[in-house]
Amino acid sequence: MRKSPPAILLLIVVAASAQKQPSGNKDTTNERWKMAAAMDKSIRAELLNKWYPRSVDSLYGGFLSTFTYDFQPTGSQDKMIVTQARHVWSNAIASGLYPGLAYYKQCAAHGFAFLQNVMWDKVNGGFYTLVDRKGNVKDSTGKMTYGNAFGIYASAAWFRASGDTHALRLAKKCFWWLEEHCHDPVYKGYYQNLLPDGTPIKRTAATSSTSSVGYKDQNTSIHLLEAFTELYAVWPDPLLRERLQEMLWLIRDVITTKKGNLVLFLQPDWTPVSFKDSSEAVILQHRNLDHVSFGHDVETAYLMLEASHILGLKNDTATMTVAKRMVDHALRNGWDNTKGGFYDEGYYFNNKKDISIIKDNKNWWSQAEGLNTLLLIADHFPNDPMHYFEKFKMMWQYIQTYMIDHEHGDWYEDGLDTRPERKTALKGHIWKGTYHNLRALSNCIQHLRNK
Repeated sequence: MRKSPPAILLLIVVAASAQKQPSGNKDTTNERWKMAAAMDKSIRAELLNKWYPRSVDSLYGGFLSTFTYDFQPTGSQDKMIVTQARHVWSNAIASGLYPGLAYYKQCAAHGFAFLQNVMWDKVNGGFYTLVDRKGNVKDSTGKMTYGNAFGIYASAAWFRASGDTHALRLAKKCFWWLEEHCHDPVYKGYYQNLLPDGTPIKRTAATSSTSSVGYKDQNTSIHLLEAFTELYAVWPDPLLRERLQEMLWLIRDVITTKKGNLVLFLQPDWTPVSFKDSSEAVILQHRNLDHVSFGHDVETAYLMLEASHILGLKNDTATMTVAKRMVDHALRNGWDNTKGGFYDEGYYFNNKKDISIIKDNKNWWSQAEGLNTLLLIADHFPNDPMHYFEKFKMMWQYIQTYMIDHEHGDWYEDGLDTRPERKTALKGHIWKGTYHNLRALSNCIQHLRNK
């Protein structure tokens, strides 16, 4: 694969500057346009150009994942299905944002070939979770539905961007594989932990109480919703529609509490996994299974509304009501009113009146998803006393001040206001790429310019 010439960035700048500013002299319109221009510049000069082509592995296929704070490749460069798929998705989206640049399509095609030829298990079906840089399977103990969801997500997006029928075929194949192996026909939804052949792994007496094996979970569920939404946009299959509606119902009406936060893990019959009646020490020991994740809540609000839109549900007040409740809950309980940004984790201890923040870092993906969702809700409820648009502006200012590395590019893993040591932490690894940032910024640009 050829490397992109340095002139590419200049061409994007010229293309962006050539766009016409919308008519009207209202202060709000000008403010929105200026923010959109700043976000577009950040995508081009502080995100995409840092990752691509630097991350393209021209030797073994796919993408390199691990980079130092100043974007030097480091480590063994293992390749996980989630990261590889997200890089394919990012390049597919970038090819639509900047259609005059062929390079992003080349990157997406390169990455998709790795998904199809290396990450897909040609014997048992489904995507492997982890391979080494050369493509040798490293984790042969099982597969995860969560990772397969991103395989669908990336393949469907690449088909939409390119028309490559191999991509649609792989997305369909993965959907049918999940349907056959891990969809629950009784209680609905999908199991997360699978054996190599796709058989769901059940909890036993020997399973550690801190292990999530055998549970259903919100994270797998919301990303299946996301993947099915992307696939339904290009393949309106009746069963796929049924599963997309099913996931929307489960997330909105079963997994989300009346307060407005997601339950993280659940029994196969969707009974919540909770340690709230245990001691504080036991609760904190099991915090990975039971806490309030403000980032997932604001992300899910967006994903539900996106699914409702793709399904063509008119006047879907049920979904909007829950989405707004989720955002309101996150703002009231997990928002930093001084500097902005969503904290990572909270908990409702029985002996305390209000929620407690049990992890005060502000991870990058929560801020990205928050930025996207705050603007979406702000445009739906412009006069709401929660002042969503002001919170959105505060979030963007927070991201520019504490999240974006204006010297080396990309976003820090956590905001430097609470985690200053992250300034020299890894800029990329198998759980951190460009997907959250790019989606948030590109969606916000579209909404800011079209309002």
